[in-house]
Amino acid sequence: MIKRFIVILTLLFTVITTAQEGASSPYSFYGVGLTTFKGSIENRSMGGLSVYSDSIHLNLQNPASLGELRLTTYSIGATHSSLDIKSATESESASVTTLDYLAIGVPIGKWAFSFGLVPYTSVGYNIQDIDEENGIGGRYTGSGGLNKVFLAAGYALSPNFSLGAEVDYGFGNVDNTSIFVREGLQYASREVNESRLSGFSYKLALNYQQMLNEKLELRAVGTYAPETNLKSFNSRQLAVIGLTSDGAEIIGGNGTAFTDIDVPDSELTMPSAFTLGAGIGQPRKWFLGAEYSSKEATSYTNRSFNPEGAVFTDATAYRVGGFYIPNYNPVSGYFNRVVYRAGFRMEETGLELSGEPINEFGMSFGLGLPAGRGFENINLGLEY
Repeated sequence: MIKRFIVILTLLFTVITTAQEGASSPYSFYGVGLTTFKGSIENRSMGGLSVYSDSIHLNLQNPASLGELRLTTYSIGATHSSLDIKSATESESASVTTLDYLAIGVPIGKWAFSFGLVPYTSVGYNIQDIDEENGIGGRYTGSGGLNKVFLAAGYALSPNFSLGAEVDYGFGNVDNTSIFVREGLQYASREVNESRLSGFSYKLALNYQQMLNEKLELRAVGTYAPETNLKSFNSRQLAVIGLTSDGAEIIGGNGTAFTDIDVPDSELTMPSAFTLGAGIGQPRKWFLGAEYSSKEATSYTNRSFNPEGAVFTDATAYRVGGFYIPNYNPVSGYFNRVVYRAGFRMEETGLELSGEPINEFGMSFGLGLPAGRGFENINLGLEY
């Protein structure tokens, strides 16, 4: 089974590295794109809550949760997103389907280990900027993103405490193309910037759980990721191009070849971040929890110009969610064993445009459907 998983992981690695674009949003224009990974389907269906863990599911946000794992567990997740994008005068629709994660968890006594592959951020945009008054136009397109291969370990210190640590290797490409056109000129100028990113990052976690009485259980979690740096190997290419009536590019335009520009390599700082969460519930029946996360500000651009009006600040997130199971007993009937999940989240993304903070609010709902005689399950989620 391990060999089979390694083959699948290799295939997924190939797919992700050749087709990384998992976003379709103008906000992915900034930095290294939008953070696309926000936990497993189970976590995301509870507003992204990571404080809850059990013995049969992988909690990919919290390595200390591995201290509870009792069965070898395989997990794979995918997302289909539909977006409506509106400005004061225009509206567009877009959709994208992505493979979110592939992971395996293996318990060994009080220890448990997990490893897998996660597409972490994604760049995908196509923006046109037209200044009719000055006769200047620009078209900006981007693709790529950052992926993570992770190895995590968790250890049960006691029935109440678990420790966990995770090592991530991040890698990926970010490609940005800018085309500038001035009215009256026959040709346009094109700038193509590419960054190849790679480096390591780390996370530490602590879990606490305690029965308050015969029915109620208290859970708490804390995670911390220190600041690390990724290497960025940069390249830039300039060219004079011609544009056809339908917007297609004629490379070289008037015969001028494109020019490669020497760009120094740089570093991308992955800021420190922490999460604190707590919740209360009845084991195998219901749970309600809340979390707070904070991440320091960071900015990154591989272009020859700085995006006007963009400021990066500290990012924070608030999450509330939980689940309910009518009757965990396996002979109680199928729908009594379904896990019903819900939650919501409020996030300050850390991006400000022209003084306006870009914030997110999300509501989520989900079902955990038994899918076999053992502990197999299919988890479905919907987020707005």
